[in-house]
Amino acid sequence: MLTYVKESFEELKNNVTWLDRDKASNLMVIVAVFSIVFALATWGVDSLFSKLIALYFDKLIG
Repeated sequence: MLTYVKESFEELKNNVTWLDRDKASNLMVIVAVFSIVFALATWGVDSLFSKLIALYFDKLIG
């Protein structure tokens, strides 16, 4: 296990190409905005289906 961790850190130091800070910050903002928009869309669809199902069962029972 210790060898695996050492090799992983070595790989990160020598073989991974890291983005510069500005590019990484821009991508982080894009991901955050997309995540919020996607969460709001999911909430909207869930709310719509919830109301439709409640309406259906109200008509069925009532």
